[in-house]
Amino acid sequence: MAAGAPGALGALRAGRARLVATCRGRLSPGSRQSSSLAGRRVGPATWAWGWAPAAGGPGWRRGFSSEVKTEDELRVRHLEEENRGADLKERAKMNSSEVGPFVSKIRAVINDIANLPVPTIAAIDGLALGGGLELALACDIRVAASSAKMGLVETKLAIIPGGGGTQRLPRAIGISLAKELIFSARVLDGQEAKAVGLISHVLEQNKEGDAAYRKALDLAREFLPQGPVAMRVAKLAINQGMEVDLVTGLAIEEACYAQTIPTKDRLEGLLAFKEKRPPRYKGE
Repeated sequence: MAAGAPGALGALRAGRARLVATCRGRLSPGSRQSSSLAGRRVGPATWAWGWAPAAGGPGWRRGFSSEVKTEDELRVRHLEEENRGADLKERAKMNSSEVGPFVSKIRAVINDIANLPVPTIAAIDGLALGGGLELALACDIRVAASSAKMGLVETKLAIIPGGGGTQRLPRAIGISLAKELIFSARVLDGQEAKAVGLISHVLEQNKEGDAAYRKALDLAREFLPQGPVAMRVAKLAINQGMEVDLVTGLAIEEACYAQTIPTKDRLEGLLAFKEKRPPRYKGE
């Protein structure tokens, strides 16, 4: 597992659908990586991990927290999900009063992933069905092996996607096609998913079974050299702008651009360009 240093890549090397989060940032003096593996399980299929300053000391704690979202705090976010989304055997044992709160917790975690202020890449090397695909839809970019299988299959179980799938899938591939896929509970392979625009890249699977994961890391390495503040506000401008009309979207872009003007990173970028050297961004 890669983790925690400035400019590091993060992904938990387990499961068949992985999330990679990228971030450049400074560790505070005396910071170190915690050896603790105590994450919080949120539902039967999702574990989320993050690095943040530990209370009362220079060490770092590990665990999922919706409060840890600022560029100065966030270094790397790791996430592992089970291959098929929710555990249906466990779901079958729940009574009606338990199902709503259970799905609400999953929805909250997926929303937190969508709102992370750093680029996120979902790497699908196996199955991403139901909640697994909903989590991938919350990421900025999705890549998959050609042999991967993905779909929102909830209507087969007489329910509907409850982790954002009815909203994020139409935004990703269009309303009519999203309705077709949800109504039919159709499962797509990597090539089919690429053809409809659900994923950005499709790879032939390798012997190790991690072709999509490796592609995700390659993309993350492309993102890492860029200015941290610029990456954060670019994501914000795109996400918010897609929800409004063009005129309002351009106003959002202008406001986001203004946030980069007073930063030290902007001056460093100009100086590095003038001196023909790689910039040394600090997230300021």
